[in-house]
Amino acid sequence: MERKRKFVCVDPNDIPDVAVVDPDMMSSMLKGLTASTGMDQAAYRKAAVDAVRQLSVDVGIPTKLEKLKEEDLPFLCESAAADACAPGNPRPATIEQFEEMFRKLM
Repeated sequence: MERKRKFVCVDPNDIPDVAVVDPDMMSSMLKGLTASTGMDQAAYRKAAVDAVRQLSVDVGIPTKLEKLKEEDLPFLCESAAADACAPGNPRPATIEQFEEMFRKLM
């Protein structure tokens, strides 16, 4: 049986140490594409945040997690820290930082 699923291939060797980004190259791109490529550019940060927020609204992702309970936090934080995609995050995060993020969504 064929299943249409997305799998993440994670290999630390695929994560660049440095990215050279020319903001002039991105100035004529669509907002969504700019957001996808310009997260590290301060000038494009607002466009990126706006695009992600709009995408969340478009696909029905809630802005708050009202059903999240205090007792859920340890599991969620540990799972986020242990996620296979964690090495690709822009910066490392501690359990405490994950907890702070989840609390803002409660």
